[in-house]
Amino acid sequence: MNPRHLRNLLEDLTAGRTSVEEVERRLATLPFEQLEFACVDHHRALRCGFPEVIFGQGKTPEQVVAIAERLVAQGHDLLATRIGLETATALQQRFAHATYFETARAAALRHAPAEPGEGLVGIVCAGTSDLPVAEEARVTAEMLGARVEPIYDVGVAGLHRLLARSADLRAANALVVVAGMEGALPSVIGGLVEAPVIAVPTSVGYGANFHGLAALLTMLNSCASGVSVVNIDNGFGAGYQAALINRLAVRGGRASVTSEAASTGPVVRVAETSADRPTKRE
Repeated sequence: MNPRHLRNLLEDLTAGRTSVEEVERRLATLPFEQLEFACVDHHRALRCGFPEVIFGQGKTPEQVVAIAERLVAQGHDLLATRIGLETATALQQRFAHATYFETARAAALRHAPAEPGEGLVGIVCAGTSDLPVAEEARVTAEMLGARVEPIYDVGVAGLHRLLARSADLRAANALVVVAGMEGALPSVIGGLVEAPVIAVPTSVGYGANFHGLAALLTMLNSCASGVSVVNIDNGFGAGYQAALINRLAVRGGRASVTSEAASTGPVVRVAETSADRPTKRE
C-alpha cells in the first residue's frame, strides 16, 4: 500500500463508502506478510516512497512469482532485478502487462500508465560492455518517477565524446556514472558538474581489474568532490539513490550555486579563538 492508496482508503471510510471491517481487513497485512520462504514488506512504500523490490538472483522463478503476486495484490508497482529469461517468462505468464528489460535483467509492472518523469537523472556509462549495469540503473530510476537521460559510451579513451554532452551532464539533478577497467570516468565527471555523482564500478575488464575491484578502489580514492560510490555492478542501488536525490530536488527546487564572492568579491571569515582575544590587564 502506498500513501495514495492509504489516503483513498481513509477517505472512503470517512465518506461511508467502505466499512470499518473492510478497512481492518485491508490493513491487517499492511506491515508485512509471511510466506514460507519470504517476509514481504508491504509497509515499505509508506516508509520509503517505493515498494519492496525483488532481488531475483538466487530465487527460483516460482519464488519470484509468489512474492510478486503478494506485492501486486496490495496495489504496488513491481520491480524485480537480476532475473533471467526463465523467471521473466514466468512473470509475464502470470502478469500479462509485465515488461522484461533483457539488457538490464529486470522486470517491471505498473498499475497505471507511467506519468512523465520529473526532474532529470543522467545515466552515464563508459563503454557498451557496461550497459547491463547502466540499464539496471535507468530502469530503476524511471520506476521511481525520474526523467532519465542516457549518455552511453563516453569513456575516458575518447574524452571528446563526453565533453560534447557537457550541457546534458550539467542539466541533471544527479548523475549515475558506470565504468569498468580502471574506473576513471566518475572522477572526470565529478570535476565538471555541481550535481552529486554516484559512481558504479563494474566487473568489466582484464585480469588486473580483479572483477571490478580495481575500478572500485579508483572510485573510492577519487579526488573529485561530490562523488559517492556503490558496490560493484550495483546499478539498482545507484539508480535508486539518484532518483531519491532527484525527488528532493524537484520537491524543494534546485538550489543554485551562489556566493558573496560573485557580487562583492572574495570574503574571508576567520573564526575567533580564545588566543585571538585581547587580554584584559588588571
